[in-house]
Amino acid sequence: MRAAFRSKNEVVYDILRKSIVEGIYHPGARLVIDELAVSLGVSQIPIREAMRQLEADGFVTIEPYVGATITKINANFIFEVFGLLRSLEVICSRDAVRCMTDDDLQTLADMTYDMDNSVDNPEEWSQKNKRLHLFICECAKTGLILKMMAKVLDHWDRLRLHYLKDVSGRRIAAAQEEHKQILEAFRSRNADEVERTIVEHNHNALSSYIQYLQTTGQIGLDGKEC
Repeated sequence: MRAAFRSKNEVVYDILRKSIVEGIYHPGARLVIDELAVSLGVSQIPIREAMRQLEADGFVTIEPYVGATITKINANFIFEVFGLLRSLEVICSRDAVRCMTDDDLQTLADMTYDMDNSVDNPEEWSQKNKRLHLFICECAKTGLILKMMAKVLDHWDRLRLHYLKDVSGRRIAAAQEEHKQILEAFRSRNADEVERTIVEHNHNALSSYIQYLQTTGQIGLDGKEC
C-alpha cells in the first residue's frame, strides 16, 4: 500500500510540535520564521501555516511586534490538563465498553502487560501509556474526541518533561496496577465500573503530582503557583 501523501505544512507542523513537546524549544523561546525556513529547508509559507496551527493548538503564542514564542507553562496548568483528560476519557471509555470487540480487549490486555517490561524505563513507559489511552479512545469510535485527546496528551508530555520528570517515574508502579484494574473493568463490560477506575486513575495521578509540586515549593498548599 502506498504511503499517504503528507504536505509540507503537515511535515513542518509535526516537526515543530514534536520539538516543542520534547522541550527542544523551551517555553518563552522565540521562533524566528526566517531561521526555521533555512534550518528545515522550506519556504516561509509552510512555516507560517504551521505557526497558525500551533497557535490554535496552544503550543505557540503570536503577538504583534514580538512574533511567535513557545507558550509558557506553569505548574497550575496541570489542573487544566487533568481536567480535560478526565472529561474526555470518561466519555470515550464508556463508549469503548460498548464498542470493543473481543480482539480489542485482547489488544488492550497485551498493551497493558507489555508495559510491565518498561517500568524501569520511564520515557518508554510514558509513550506506551500514551498509546494505551489513545487506543481506548480509538475503540470508542469518537473521532473528534480522539483528536482532542491526542493534543491534550501532547500538552501533558510537555508538562511532564518540564515540571514532573522526577516524580513521574516514581509513580509508574502504582499507575501500572491501576491500568490492570481498568483492564478488568473493561472485561466486565460494566461502563460504570470503567468510569470509576478511569476517574480514580486520574485522581491518583493528579494527587501525586500536586503533592510533589507542593513539596518542591512550585505551588502552595492552596494549590496555586508560588
